[in-house]
Amino acid sequence: MVSTKPLVSILVPVYNREGIISETLSSALSQTYENIEVIVVDNASTDGTWSVISDYANRDSRVKAFKNESNLGPVRNWLRCVECATGMFAKILWSDDLISPDFLEKTIPYFDDPQVGFVYTATKIFTEKPEAGMLSYANGKTGVYDAESFIQGDFKAKGYPLSPGCAVFYLKDVKSNLMLQVPNGIGSDFSMHAIGNDLLLFLLTANQYKKMAFISDVLSYFRSHSGSISIESTDGKLPLHYDIARAHFAETYRPDLLDILNVKLFFDLKKYSNSKKFGLENIADFYVENKFFKVNFLYAGMAVASRVLRKFS
Repeated sequence: MVSTKPLVSILVPVYNREGIISETLSSALSQTYENIEVIVVDNASTDGTWSVISDYANRDSRVKAFKNESNLGPVRNWLRCVECATGMFAKILWSDDLISPDFLEKTIPYFDDPQVGFVYTATKIFTEKPEAGMLSYANGKTGVYDAESFIQGDFKAKGYPLSPGCAVFYLKDVKSNLMLQVPNGIGSDFSMHAIGNDLLLFLLTANQYKKMAFISDVLSYFRSHSGSISIESTDGKLPLHYDIARAHFAETYRPDLLDILNVKLFFDLKKYSNSKKFGLENIADFYVENKFFKVNFLYAGMAVASRVLRKFS
């Protein structure tokens, strides 16, 4: 019987995840939403990852497995997943993460409103037991919101997700908004470190739609381990490169946000004193063409007060 529900492509880029990829694939295949394809692209793993993937593909026709002849780097492998997908919607599932069986069943109906560009859910970040993880991205009540609230919330550091691993998009938007490189003036190769390309998928999509939806139920689980691309960084590499991605977005698409962003850049340069090793010494270093580097210190003072209040509230 042919399903009347639109096809959802679950995209699983993977490299050297022999020990945990089966758990990830099982969570994808356990979806109560039936019309899915699971696109798995092995980026030339050197362990037994491909053997595990092949076993799943042989047992379940919904799994479409591909293997690169050589390692393409992370972002090129993400894009290969996108190229192989045929669904109307795309759900990126990183190879070390999990989703609840009802993730798609609860998120896809929000797209009945054509003004909704993406749906994301609350998340737990875990090391061993998913349910015991730390709650993250819990931004209010379940419902439909202005897409602009995501952009404003991210630029004002209000705890919006950086990784699309907790979200689902139209496949066409992932194809157009998942960038291989992020233009920058410090010679940083975003195709290889993959820090910021993910956030830009959110920002660019939010900038193209009037609405987005949020589900407060925890439906996604991010595994924190030594081999993952973490959302935290003690030396500042991750937050500073995410700032470069924001700078590209602001100077290219939303110059009205430059004033807000410059305040954030000012604080982050103070916070990460070793930023010079990444080629970032001044606010100007985050931009390619923008020449507006002023910091509104009145706004900066309000930002500090807001952070203090959030810390002690």
